Amino acid sequence: MAERVEQRIEARLPELEQLERVGLFTRKEIKAVIKKASALEYKIQRRALHKEDFINYIQYEINLLELIKKRRSRIGYSFKKDEIEYSIVQRINGLFKRATEKWKDDVQLWLSHVAFCKKWNKKIQLSKVFSAMLAIHPNKPALWIMAAKWEMEERLSSESARHLFLRALRFHPESPKLYQEYFRMELMHAEKQRKEKKEFEQAKMDLGEFSYSEEVLNGEMARIIYRNAVEKIKGAEFYLSLLSIAKLFDFTQDLQKEILENLQAKYADDPLTWDYMARRELEMGSLPSPECSSKQMKASEVAQKEERCCAVFEEAVTALPTEAMWKCYVTFCLERLNRKTNSEELRKKRLERTLCVFSRAHESTLLPETLYKQWGCLPLWTLWVEWSEGANSKEDTQALYQRSLFVIDPADSVTMKEKYLDWAYREGGYKKAKKVFTSLHESRPFSLEFFRKMIEIEKEQVSVTCQESCKMLNLREYYERALREFGSTDSDLWLDYIKEELSHPQGKPVNCGNIHWRAMKMLEGELVEKFVSKYTLLQTGHL
Repeated sequence: MAERVEQRIEARLPELEQLERVGLFTRKEIKAVIKKASALEYKIQRRALHKEDFINYIQYEINLLELIKKRRSRIGYSFKKDEIEYSIVQRINGLFKRATEKWKDDVQLWLSHVAFCKKWNKKIQLSKVFSAMLAIHPNKPALWIMAAKWEMEERLSSESARHLFLRALRFHPESPKLYQEYFRMELMHAEKQRKEKKEFEQAKMDLGEFSYSEEVLNGEMARIIYRNAVEKIKGAEFYLSLLSIAKLFDFTQDLQKEILENLQAKYADDPLTWDYMARRELEMGSLPSPECSSKQMKASEVAQKEERCCAVFEEAVTALPTEAMWKCYVTFCLERLNRKTNSEELRKKRLERTLCVFSRAHESTLLPETLYKQWGCLPLWTLWVEWSEGANSKEDTQALYQRSLFVIDPADSVTMKEKYLDWAYREGGYKKAKKVFTSLHESRPFSLEFFRKMIEIEKEQVSVTCQESCKMLNLREYYERALREFGSTDSDLWLDYIKEELSHPQGKPVNCGNIHWRAMKMLEGELVEKFVSKYTLLQTGHL
């Protein structure tokens, strides 16, 4: 073993001598490299091999390459790469080869070798790596696709890519992903051929006997793949995946038409087919005109497209009243609602439509469980009530607020209660706010702000001597209710209650001692210290 290690270290000497000669490494650094390499070599020459030892050795060599790259950049030296880097790269490839032969099932190890070859542009080596990897792992479609894409995009060999896809399909005749990528590759090849032909024609070059196949140029190879694929793989989703790929190429109108006609003929009752046909209306806009330059006209055009989409969805939920179909409709409405627009009218239309569709799906008992959370999400209901405040009657808005409290998640309902109380005071004054507060004051959970808002409303009322006693009674009720919920976590609430008893004309300073005693019992830890400190400041007139 020692003799073999010595031979491998000696094989490194020419590159190390070059590193020292050109000034990239010092003699001391060269000795350190030899020492480290020797230790790593001994580990991979043992009888009992460990994968980690190979990985560590490979990583050391890669780090060495990176260091050489930085040193070259620093001193501006770019020569002798064949004698230095090439030798290291070859050694790393050898280490990878030994490791993958020993641990064939480790896909990540293979992929690391692939990545290394790509980085150093070792095309011949990479082709061999792909060939060996696919021989060991023919059961993984993703690896076939990776190899074929590399042949097509890096080696510019559509023939090699096609050969790989055909081999892959023999192993995986029902793999949707393989067919999709093979379909895409043939369309990319056709597009490339079309561009080449156009460039030759523009340059008026004589191609001699060479000619481009019209079938290839028109995407007929892709059409053959499509027809073979749909015989093996069923379902609207697969048709739509191929259609979306075809739409990326501007010469595939006939192919798109064939796929769409087959989709409608075979899967007319599939929600995905209806969903596609509805959304297709967004792409079928009117011809551009000078009048459509204004933002208002553009918003109007978008609104018309969305209305056409919804008309198709309405037909769909009538013909196919299922959870899946309603889910498509609701999802479309939510997507449009989340799109930014400067048009307030368009925003209101989207909101109204979304909430209407949600409600109808719910009433039909066909709203999917996954969408109930979105229906009950705070942002959506906040938008709804804000829109209703400006567009609907007070009665309708109040009904909406009340309904929201039953639908929204309890944790989010605290915010809606605050908004409801605030709206009631703005629209109906003190009496309306008091009525809303009374209807909610036992409906947990609460926020502290809900109680503070009611205290603020009470204190804003015009002071009338005969009513002072009643107002103070109300304030005590609000503070007591707030303390019941937040007395153990908010020291300032107790202090505000004490200040109210001290400053209100009908307050009772004698109550302050009892409030202080209760606060000391309920508060804990740092909150007690905070309360005592502020209470002392209050007593001395500094708060």
